[in-house]
Amino acid sequence: MPTAAHRLTGADRRRQLIEAAMDLFSRKGFAGTTTREIALAAGVSEAIIFRHFHTKSDLYTAIIEHNLRSADAQQTISAIEDCIKRDDDEGLFRLIVKAIIEGHRKDARFERLMLHAGLEGHELATIYRREFGLPIFDSLRAYIDRRQRAGALRSIDPGAMIVAIAGMANYYALNVESGDLNFKDEEIVEAFTRIMMDGVRGPSASGKKKPI
Repeated sequence: MPTAAHRLTGADRRRQLIEAAMDLFSRKGFAGTTTREIALAAGVSEAIIFRHFHTKSDLYTAIIEHNLRSADAQQTISAIEDCIKRDDDEGLFRLIVKAIIEGHRKDARFERLMLHAGLEGHELATIYRREFGLPIFDSLRAYIDRRQRAGALRSIDPGAMIVAIAGMANYYALNVESGDLNFKDEEIVEAFTRIMMDGVRGPSASGKKKPI
C-alpha cells in the first residue's frame, strides 16, 4: 500500500521540499547543507529534488517565490501601495516596522535564512534583491523623494531613511527571540514609528515655516 508520502501531488511535494530546504538552510546555512540532507529531511531521494528543481538556482528562486506569494506578503505589499496612494507617511513607516516584526514572529526561518545568505554572499541573497528587495526599495525611495519635494519630509537621503526604519525593526526582531528584550511588539512599533516621524517630518507637515 502506498504511503502518504507517495500520495503527495506534484505541488505538495514541491512545497514539502521547499519547506525542508528552508528549515535546513535557516539552521545550518547554505555551506553546511547538502541536497542529500534536504532529501533525507523530506523522506525522498536526491533524484526527486532535481525532478522538481533542475538546478539549485531553481530551488533558491522557488524559496523566494514561496515567501513572496504568501497571503501575508501579498497583504503587506497591497497595504504599502495603499499608504503610498494616500500619502500616509506615518502609516507607511508603521506598516514597515510591523510587517518586519510580525514576519519574524510567524516564521523566523526565512529571516534567518536571508541572514545566512547575506553573510555567506550566497546566490539566494542576489535573487531576493533582484526579485523583491530592489523593486520595493526603488518604489519606497521614489515615494519618499516625492514627499520630500512636497515639503512633507526632510531632505535626508531616501535610501538612508528606508535602511533606518527597517534596521530598527530587524534588530529588535532578531534579538527579541533571545528573551532579553522585555517589550511588547505594539509598543515597539509605535516607538519606532514615532522616532522615525520625529526625525524626518518636514516643515509643511509639522506646521513650521521653512527657514529663510
